[in-house]
Amino acid sequence: MSIVELFYPAFILAILLVFIHTIFGLEIIKRGVIFTDLAIGQFAAIGVAVSLLFFEGHYAFMLTLAFALLGALLIAIATYRVKHIEAFIGMLYALGASAIIVLLSNTTQGTELFNKLQATDILFTTLEDLTEPVLLYSFVAILFFSFYHRVSGLLKEVLFFGLLALTVTSSVQLAGVLVVFVLLIVPAFLALLQSRFKPLFFAWSVGSTIVISAMVFSYWLDLPTGYAIVFVGSLCGLVGALVVGKR
Repeated sequence: MSIVELFYPAFILAILLVFIHTIFGLEIIKRGVIFTDLAIGQFAAIGVAVSLLFFEGHYAFMLTLAFALLGALLIAIATYRVKHIEAFIGMLYALGASAIIVLLSNTTQGTELFNKLQATDILFTTLEDLTEPVLLYSFVAILFFSFYHRVSGLLKEVLFFGLLALTVTSSVQLAGVLVVFVLLIVPAFLALLQSRFKPLFFAWSVGSTIVISAMVFSYWLDLPTGYAIVFVGSLCGLVGALVVGKR
């Protein structure tokens, strides 16, 4: 059995994750608030930690969504009220990361759970695992392309960060905070370095290639898949920046 036949559900999930996160990644880079997704993702992970600590893993989606929406709401409000927005988002990220450590510090598997929340092994995804993300990401994409460019002001901010929070709620549980960050930023960043192809389609293509290559790489070398994706994706982004340079 080939690696494609063995892990094709994981490859489909990887392409889905790239598809939905690229949409937001291009907008985030244009806005200049790069760590927005990282902060919201870290807040979403608090929900997972609370679910594991107090409810034995139950209500994970509801709690993750609640904390992700809280993080998104704080950033949306800060966009209009805070002068140095990147500093605010950085502090929000630090608050989320430290909250997870505090919550999990007295558990026997605290370090293991924290690492899993940062980067999850998606290599053994099953077809059943794809149902929720397919429906959710399709819904988010339809709403984004239908309404985002038709609204303005605070409503536009709430729509953008609300949809981002809904997306991150699912993807953090599936892939982890750092994987989400890499998928949001790296494909979009590489797409904006070039001008030959449309950024969105270029980002989808190069992002899918990077992620699937990282998954195969992790399988062959018996490495943690989540962190392999983070490593390969970050390396490609850095090399791309240095090779292309300023435009």
